[in-house]
Amino acid sequence: MRIDQHLGHLSYCSNIHPGESWAECFLNLQTYTTEVKKGLTNEKFGIGLRLSHNASLELLEHNNLLEFKRWLEDAQMYVFTINGFPYGGFHDQIVKDAVHAPDWTTIERLEYTKRLFYILSELLPEGLDGGVSTSPISYRYWHKNDQDLSKVKKTACRYFGELIIYLNELKDKTGKSLHLDLEPEPDGVIETTAEFIDFFNNHLLIESQSLICDRLNISKATADAIIREHFQICFDVCHFAVGFEKPAVVLKTLKSANIKVGRIQISAALSSGRINHEDVDWVKEEFKVFDEPTYLHQAVVKEKNDNLLRYRDLSFALESFDKFDFNEIRTHYHVPVFTEKYGRLVSTQQDIIDTLAVWKETNFTNHLEVETYTWGVLPEKMQIDIVGSIVRELDWVRDTLSKSLSNE
Repeated sequence: MRIDQHLGHLSYCSNIHPGESWAECFLNLQTYTTEVKKGLTNEKFGIGLRLSHNASLELLEHNNLLEFKRWLEDAQMYVFTINGFPYGGFHDQIVKDAVHAPDWTTIERLEYTKRLFYILSELLPEGLDGGVSTSPISYRYWHKNDQDLSKVKKTACRYFGELIIYLNELKDKTGKSLHLDLEPEPDGVIETTAEFIDFFNNHLLIESQSLICDRLNISKATADAIIREHFQICFDVCHFAVGFEKPAVVLKTLKSANIKVGRIQISAALSSGRINHEDVDWVKEEFKVFDEPTYLHQAVVKEKNDNLLRYRDLSFALESFDKFDFNEIRTHYHVPVFTEKYGRLVSTQQDIIDTLAVWKETNFTNHLEVETYTWGVLPEKMQIDIVGSIVRELDWVRDTLSKSLSNE
């Protein structure tokens, strides 16, 4: 869905709908996404497509891709971005750290991602850039020490280099600019802004640049430009909020480093807000409602001295709650973006508002994608009509932008 004020496209990520096969994925688009479109616009509606490994293989079988293209045209829809982070099952099973597998030390992750880009190159309308999001290399705690992490980054750079060469070839063939959007996440090998920039400058530009120069017989300057076009960052607002990173600071830092933002994933984390230590018993009780077994809900605690304590899952943070002098606790739990309060807990909705304010001024990406994938694991009283909820989220984003623009 075009955002008239800017050269941007707004949608939601279809990873919220359970289904790992192409048949299930297609049925979800026909059942839910068509209804979301009806609730929002009479114009063409963009899809933030999620394809599992199996669905991507099945989409390329028989005439499935051609039939999907025809359906998109008939339904007045288009695909401009794909979520390539979860490779396998993402619903109705324990996901936790398995969401990173296979990681970027494997050929399986490379081949899956190349397949997604081929599909996107076939579906992407002329004149649009297209992105595929991906895991932040691997899950940090699968690796024993800094030496192991360094090896992981080195291996990943080789595969990233191969992918960038492939994307450069696709651009030569199709004229379409495609970019990998690496998504920093709590406890990923790449978690923070500083870690992304360090990896980009001190690993990717060194390891991948050499491979690209040799393979394409080009200068370092040309290789540098190719890397910066095809390797970008996925700015997931929830993930950076969990780490207490301010959107305006992050985005200014990335711009100064000449790193492009491939997409904004519009998402909100869950927070205690600033804790009054005369009344803290409620905090654990309120958070326990959200401590569920399907997804990782990494938690970060800010102490009074602003030191950050990081926990692999919400349950670990709650177990340690009485041991430290906390100022605030935040957890990686994507809650609906249109709601600010959840009982006595609050969301990091303000970080979304701040991100959109920067986007209004600089239009630093063409892709805006709401990603609240936790509808099925929210506390029961919060599980409401899915189509109406998606429409409400996208309307909230549009209204937030409109209010901000009217105040300029």
